[in-house]
Amino acid sequence: MKKLFLGTAISLVAMAGTAMAGGHAVSACLITKTDTNPFFVKMKEGATAKAEELGISLKSFAGKVDGDHETQVQAIETCIADGAKGILLTASDTSSIVPAVQQARDAGLLVIALDTPLEPIDAADATFATDNFLAGELIGKWAAASLGDEAANAKIAMLDLAVSQPSVGVLRDQGFLQGFGIDLGDPNKWGDETDPRIVGNDVTAGNEEGGRKAMENLLATDPEINVVYTINEPAAAGAYEALKAIGRENDVLIVSVDGGCPGVQNVKDGVIGATSQQYPLLMASLGIEAIAKWAEDGSKPANSEGKDFFDTGVALITDQPAEGVESIDTTEGTNLCWG
Repeated sequence: MKKLFLGTAISLVAMAGTAMAGGHAVSACLITKTDTNPFFVKMKEGATAKAEELGISLKSFAGKVDGDHETQVQAIETCIADGAKGILLTASDTSSIVPAVQQARDAGLLVIALDTPLEPIDAADATFATDNFLAGELIGKWAAASLGDEAANAKIAMLDLAVSQPSVGVLRDQGFLQGFGIDLGDPNKWGDETDPRIVGNDVTAGNEEGGRKAMENLLATDPEINVVYTINEPAAAGAYEALKAIGRENDVLIVSVDGGCPGVQNVKDGVIGATSQQYPLLMASLGIEAIAKWAEDGSKPANSEGKDFFDTGVALITDQPAEGVESIDTTEGTNLCWG
């Protein structure tokens, strides 16, 4: 488990606790996709707690829904005008946000992407994130191993995030497919694969209602779907409700990513077969520390060795371990969960 959990994060040297630069108080901004998803709620908690500890003034902004790009652009403009020293950002549109991010960097702000890499990734000064491809790959390997020989006959529903295909959604989707043993098309996008086991892709906006509707749409395409990949656990919960409505909740394998406490409970209850747990509180707290360090001496955080981002770790959670796939159970997952 130690090979997966937190990875290089535990080797991070504690950053300076000062929040003063040139005699002036340091301010920072946190901009998330929404303020309702438990993942982003916990991210805000982590950023707020660390900002209070370091004496940093923190302002938080969020889109109205996942995919609300314009609100995020407006938030960046506000942060620049307010003289913030840095921005922590989970972008809804990872490519269209780049000009606004560049404007902030040109104004002297440190911009750190949390969870969701920008496109290109070096459009931000740094990225603190789960290895989202690995998170997807773990649940893909687990699903294939759990099915055994029947993996060759799988009928897979892909419940993705948004039509704009933000990087986090692409990475998880493509990781799952590779882990399951399906050949990728262009690994920088989803939906171009030709494997007949894939019934189709639909989008969920990362919430329960979206997951339910997407599952209903794909069941209309093929009512014999027996494997469901979901971008996150709220979408998985919605997919389960759609399956339950037709009496198929017990014969379909659902996998997901997040590791929030409700999601871990759903693994324990058998709603989700396995999920990859990530650590939003750590991402946010490290981000605030990095802004404090930037304010102190102008230094930027380093990437994890061999990667173009700082890896905050991932662990596969299931109570049905599969041979050859390292995992932890829901008891341990509950001790590490959030939300």
